[in-house]
Amino acid sequence: MEPSVHMRLYTLSKRHFVIVFLTFFLCFGVTVLIGIVGPQVIVSYPEKGSTIVKPPGDLQTGIFELTTRPLTMFSQRLWLTCRIVLHNPSDDVFTRPFNILVKLSGRKKDSSLAPLGTFNHSRHLHCERICDEIMILHLGFLYYSQYVTMVSFENLNEPISDVEFTFTTYNAAFTQLEIWFRFVFLVLTFMVTCIMAHSLRRFSMRDWSVEQRWLALLLPLLLLYDDPLFPLSFLVNSWIPGLLDDLFQATFLSALLLFWLCTYHAMRLQSQGRFVTFYLPKLLIVGTLWLAAIMLGAWQTKNQLHDPTFHYPMDSGSFRGMKIFFLIVGSLYVLYLVFLILRACTELRNTPYFDLRLKFLTGLTFVIFCFSLAILILRFGSRVLDENFIPELSTRYRSAAEFLSFYGLLNFYLYTLAFVCSPSKNAVFESQLKDNPAFSMLNDSDDDIIYGNSSSETEGQLLQNGRAGQAPYMDESDSD
Repeated sequence: MEPSVHMRLYTLSKRHFVIVFLTFFLCFGVTVLIGIVGPQVIVSYPEKGSTIVKPPGDLQTGIFELTTRPLTMFSQRLWLTCRIVLHNPSDDVFTRPFNILVKLSGRKKDSSLAPLGTFNHSRHLHCERICDEIMILHLGFLYYSQYVTMVSFENLNEPISDVEFTFTTYNAAFTQLEIWFRFVFLVLTFMVTCIMAHSLRRFSMRDWSVEQRWLALLLPLLLLYDDPLFPLSFLVNSWIPGLLDDLFQATFLSALLLFWLCTYHAMRLQSQGRFVTFYLPKLLIVGTLWLAAIMLGAWQTKNQLHDPTFHYPMDSGSFRGMKIFFLIVGSLYVLYLVFLILRACTELRNTPYFDLRLKFLTGLTFVIFCFSLAILILRFGSRVLDENFIPELSTRYRSAAEFLSFYGLLNFYLYTLAFVCSPSKNAVFESQLKDNPAFSMLNDSDDDIIYGNSSSETEGQLLQNGRAGQAPYMDESDSD
């Protein structure tokens, strides 16, 4: 039997459970509403190629000189895209390869230009009356307050009427909202972590339940997920804070995936088995996802630093293999988790305590899964596995509501778990009764105390002893 500190979960009535879920929905709903009325995430401004081409009129090759508006650190990122407008569009679908030559420069404080490199990449023009938008460059870190880009085309033989360029950056108002709400979640998480640690310090770690042990790990990792170093991105001119943010997010999400696997398996076994048989298979699955995410983030950062025009679907032969790898390992994780949940529900459905823990954790996790799935469907729709999901603008938040819903969902999820899994007020008293031999027979199991399922045989024995004039739990020496 798993040793367990008496949790607040066991003392909650049905009314209390309703209040807990309503509070969770209320907090989540408030954050989403704030996001809905919040500022737009990105700002874009177009440039007509016909007005900036040199020499004039040479749209098929010409040199397009594009200069960004003044940028600040709050702009965070910069995208440059283009859409080619055909002279005689038709309903025919076609794809034509061509090359894009990009010369990028950054404007210094003294108004001089610092050359950042010249890049030449192959692209495909895909058209069906309207041609698809083409990614030209993506700067994940803004070292200069203004950028000058010279763009020219090669081997583009289609008749062109114009080229529509678009610069896109983050809205400074949204960046400020992101900083403030990350700070708010950071403070709330710190408070919840301290309260949880203070409530558990009275008990030996070997008596903590599996949920309490994992919360002792997840809450500090949630602090990293909220990223206390995020403001450094706007104070130092470096790419390191951004890379650390990706590392913190990948680590927390991987730990959350591992928490679900270990918790459902440990509740069924009512203990945590040996490392090789219990932890190793789970670490292989989740650790592989974590390592792949870290490598992908580092790879993306490296390419952004050396070649901002690098386009993963077009310039990397391993891009499709990486997608297939994530899909296979992710499917394996889901199948393993569903198997553990079904086994746990089958074996623990009539077991007091464990049945209650299983129902609450499964119900709350299912709510989180449904919200996350709904957000993804609303965000991407059928394009959730599209070929351009890594470097494109579509991978970023489209609205403040998306940002707040993702962060609020995970934060409020752990806050709720920390509340219901924290020790109850009488946990110390019950623990002392368990350790006292004089009361051991009165406290055969916590399940009987909480749910009122005292053994009828014990009650009958006590009643029989009372009728016989015998004092229960009295030694023979005392009777003399």
